[in-house]
Amino acid sequence: MDKIVRIGTRGSELALWQAHAVAGAISQAFDDITCEIRIFKTQGDINLSVPLSSIGDKGLFTKELETSLLEGTIDMCVHSMKDVLTELPKGCTIAAMLPREDARDALVCGPRMHAHDLASVPAGARLATGSIRRGAFLKSKRPDLIAKGVRGNVETRLKKAQGADYDGAILAVAGLKRLGLDEYISAYIPLEDMIPSPGQAAVGVEIREDDMRMKNICEHIGCATTQACVEAERIVAAGLDGGCHAGVHVCPEDTGWRFAAAVFSEDASTHVRINRHIQDVGIEQLPQVAQDILIELMKKGAYELLHESAGK
Repeated sequence: MDKIVRIGTRGSELALWQAHAVAGAISQAFDDITCEIRIFKTQGDINLSVPLSSIGDKGLFTKELETSLLEGTIDMCVHSMKDVLTELPKGCTIAAMLPREDARDALVCGPRMHAHDLASVPAGARLATGSIRRGAFLKSKRPDLIAKGVRGNVETRLKKAQGADYDGAILAVAGLKRLGLDEYISAYIPLEDMIPSPGQAAVGVEIREDDMRMKNICEHIGCATTQACVEAERIVAAGLDGGCHAGVHVCPEDTGWRFAAAVFSEDASTHVRINRHIQDVGIEQLPQVAQDILIELMKKGAYELLHESAGK
């Protein structure tokens, strides 16, 4: 068996952390395998002056990696699962996910703002976020706050949150923790106040479907619970056409599973929401539960909200 695994990744500090985490898991499971990390620049990394929602959103961070994967120049690529389109290129599959980090979002305060939760953020505060979803939850809960767009990696967003144009920011807890920047977290936003993006805090490994060697390796590094939860989230997201106005989160809870989902209108004045504790359901039944949740969302009017948000 070949003793080298070529791992493709983006070049940000967080992306490199994720790639090295996968490499570490492989090295721990196979002491005779060496991992080579190869860095790619995606369209999402190049075009930082335009909001993601106006240039195609999530696929911008994966296309170049997936092209190289299919060409055979790399053996696997590592993604933040929230950046992965719900429909993968033909011939590709997500073969493993590492154990999930905290999926919540975090409030980060700049030097002029002192708050210990969303309720204590001063009226009129400008919070940096590049996420339509986060902006919608903010408008729904605190319409007096201003969600102001921002692009860039975690470090760039933290720096901007400390500057003159913003009073703070909303960032993913997972990214801050993984980079050792959790000291900047002023408050953890409860899941009921801001449902995460599908796949948030999960690191996925994408391989070619016919690569049995990589499939064998991935079987030794993946977390089955994380993958089952994220795949259920992605079923709902796919049914919502990957809508960026939606939050979807599934996690194990006590004797069952917690399903939470919300879809917002363009101005966040209207939304449909589901919060369920599902008991007596095994991990293999999560896809069907996700389909049921999707149907319920649609019956509540999610389809109409999504088309309104798309300007249709």
